[in-house]
Amino acid sequence: MDTHFDLIAVGGGSGGLAVAEKAAAHGKRAAVIERHKLGGTCVNVGCVPKKIMWFAANVAQDARHAAEMGIKASLDGVDWRALVEGREGVIAGILDYWNGYVAGEGITQIQGDARFVDARTVEVDGTRYTADHIVIATGGRPIVPPVPGAELGITSDGFFALTEQPRRICVIGGGYIGVELAGVLRALGSEVTVVALESRVLETFDPLVSETVTYNMALDGIEMHLPFAVGSLERRDDGIAVLSREGAALTGFDTVLWAVGRRPNTDGLNLDAAGVELLPNGVIPTDAFQNTSVAGVYAIGDVTGRAPLTPVAIAAGRRLADRLFNDQPNRRLDYENIPTVVFAHPPVGSVGLTEAQARATGEPVTVYQTQFQPMRYALNRKGPRTAMKLVCVGDNERVVGIHMVGDGVDEMLQGFAVAVKLGATKADFDNTVAIHPVSAEELVTLKEPHPDE
Repeated sequence: MDTHFDLIAVGGGSGGLAVAEKAAAHGKRAAVIERHKLGGTCVNVGCVPKKIMWFAANVAQDARHAAEMGIKASLDGVDWRALVEGREGVIAGILDYWNGYVAGEGITQIQGDARFVDARTVEVDGTRYTADHIVIATGGRPIVPPVPGAELGITSDGFFALTEQPRRICVIGGGYIGVELAGVLRALGSEVTVVALESRVLETFDPLVSETVTYNMALDGIEMHLPFAVGSLERRDDGIAVLSREGAALTGFDTVLWAVGRRPNTDGLNLDAAGVELLPNGVIPTDAFQNTSVAGVYAIGDVTGRAPLTPVAIAAGRRLADRLFNDQPNRRLDYENIPTVVFAHPPVGSVGLTEAQARATGEPVTVYQTQFQPMRYALNRKGPRTAMKLVCVGDNERVVGIHMVGDGVDEMLQGFAVAVKLGATKADFDNTVAIHPVSAEELVTLKEPHPDE
């Protein structure tokens, strides 16, 4: 086999596959090196299986609400094994597709761990491969803090390996993963406790989001202890105990899940041999064009420490290949105004600046917001709260941030993100005829600015 390529992607996840696919489409010889399965975190232990679990959790919640809507339905429990079997079947289908697609596109798939020999050479299981361009797209992995008893907990990877539903679980972490998995498990019937070092969940989001998600989680019966600095885990007669650094103890858990962040998969790449700069936290610094500190070596996706989202890695990879092989020297990803969703119950949608970030620019800021219970829950004794906020700057009130919690916001955000990207103003929103009755209409009918607090 010829071991020289125009491009090698180290990592067969979303970013690596995207850049290799685009390079091949431009007529270049491309290879993908992957140590596990194609698709990376997203397909195997991330977006895809999580969303399937989230949909199942929504069905369970609907069953609980059915009687109040006059629907004769009940929830008799969850067949966890059947759910997992179905989920894994979907993943297997996606993997079959990717394996066939990669081969069909003429992309060489290399299985194993890659280590740099120099800036143009990587080695896998004793075989050396060279390329004019090497793209590092190895993704990340869950962090497990070095505290006593840490091994008693599982990570998000371990969550997707569970063959039985946890009866009583403590989720450690209040970010994306912690909030999402806590909501899924609670909706499916587990008793859930959330602890986090921060004083509120989703701390990096606009406070309206954090406050509304906290309200909805409590409404669902999720117990929260914030802030709570975990000092250790212990095995006791009644299960696993989670102990704080101050000595407080939460006990009786059959499962504890670490969801305290992720670290880039860069420590085994031998980047020193290539001269590539690496930060202490494992992040590979890149410029606006995905260049590392070494010419001809690039990094995309989670290893760059910027916007660790699957569509971001894909977009960066495709643009990089266009720049390298399709005579588009200025082609690059704009990292501003990237929309993101947290699949809580109900979900979160956010794009652009938070209110605090907007005020830090020094421009005049006007905020419009609303909170309400959507019509879907009109016949329910209790239902989750929906909240929406528009953050506007300047005399023309350009919309620079949209932050939402509620049913359907995950779908509605995509279109509104286009408006933000195009520089739409509050007047543009006001001049758009509302669709009624839907929650999304609130974004184009907001009237009174929210007073400064």
